[in-house]
Amino acid sequence: MKNPVAIAVSWIGAYLVLILLPLLILLLYPPTSNEQRSFWLEFSVALGFIGLAMMAMQFALTARINRIEASYGIDLILQFHRYTSIVAFFFILAHPLILFIDNPQTLQLLNFIQAPWRARMAVIATLALVAIIVTSIWRKELKIPYEPWRTAHGILAVIAVGFGLGHALGVGNYLGLFWKGVLWTGIALIALWLLIYVRLVKPWLMLKKPYLVETVIPHQGNVWNLVLRPRGHEGIRFQPGQFAWLTLEISPFRMREHPFSIASSAENSERIEFGIKAVGDFTNTIKDVKPGTKAYLDGPYGVFTTDLYENTAGFVFIAGGIGITPIMSMLVTLAERDDERPLLLIYASKTWEDITYREELEALKNTLDLTIIHVLREPPEEWSGETGYIDKELLERYIPKRPATRNYFICAVPKMMDQVEVALHELGVPVTNIHMEHYNLV
Repeated sequence: MKNPVAIAVSWIGAYLVLILLPLLILLLYPPTSNEQRSFWLEFSVALGFIGLAMMAMQFALTARINRIEASYGIDLILQFHRYTSIVAFFFILAHPLILFIDNPQTLQLLNFIQAPWRARMAVIATLALVAIIVTSIWRKELKIPYEPWRTAHGILAVIAVGFGLGHALGVGNYLGLFWKGVLWTGIALIALWLLIYVRLVKPWLMLKKPYLVETVIPHQGNVWNLVLRPRGHEGIRFQPGQFAWLTLEISPFRMREHPFSIASSAENSERIEFGIKAVGDFTNTIKDVKPGTKAYLDGPYGVFTTDLYENTAGFVFIAGGIGITPIMSMLVTLAERDDERPLLLIYASKTWEDITYREELEALKNTLDLTIIHVLREPPEEWSGETGYIDKELLERYIPKRPATRNYFICAVPKMMDQVEVALHELGVPVTNIHMEHYNLV
């Protein structure tokens, strides 16, 4: 079996090689012109090439490539995508700013009407990149719906990379050699293919494997289990705790998909349940979905699963609200496998009535060595259990005395996960034993 750490490190190495390739090319094959160039000019060009390479790599990061996703988890990859996009933006922005400071005469290139076409392409690419950053960071504040934003995001990304490459080729001095132009054109074509794969090929594959809604089951906490069955195929094989992107009622080519955790057992791929909390425009409609409605799935994704840690002595699950969904999948799967290891669930909810899957969790205690600790923020008067929030003191009362012997799975809102993670570290839990799943991927 391949070492997952080694695989993850190899992907990081490949990423660094690809984005630093422009610098290596410049060092090995400097510009052919005899013109004297300042250090700052060369430095700004290097930043521009690195930024352009990083932007091209964003297409790979968002293509949901299974081999890469299996090494890190898609939530970590998307966070990396966000941060590296910002870094690339500053590299690309620094490129002209350094030029303007080093040689003020280059400011005339900002005259869009009179500037050469290569300078116009640079301006268009930069403006597209600015639009990407602004609409991504402040999408919710600007009240941009997710589906239109996603479409515009892809279009702007193509413009930024395409026009940025056009600018580099137009300057010519650094890509004067034929093979350099071919190399960068190849990078752009690969990025374009990844976009085509995500937008056209993958939806076509999903269209060939439809699902039908069997029923919608209500649960406490304003949560609904959407039950699907595959139509004309065996369904997806998944690991407990994973999630999939769901397209409901419309064609997958419409790109109106939403990520939801699977709540059912991984032992039964012919019946898949998604736990969905009604909190937004789309999720509020789940309760009204009719049996027989067509659905399409892209997945499974995620490394938030007990299947990766079969050799551990037991598991500790820490959930908040709808964060119980992937944990429910792990628990019911362990029950069907007759797992005998000790399990601890610490579950934070607002009220007793808000505890999703409350009866189902109690029933699992009959087949699993499962201890459940409910933590209520607004407990009833007769409540004698834990109250408030999950903090270090509470965790210390319940986790094993030898905490490093367990693996810990946390799924909740970001603030709660961060606090629990810090508390577990302080209690002696190794970082390698803590696994987290984020709610919001979009």
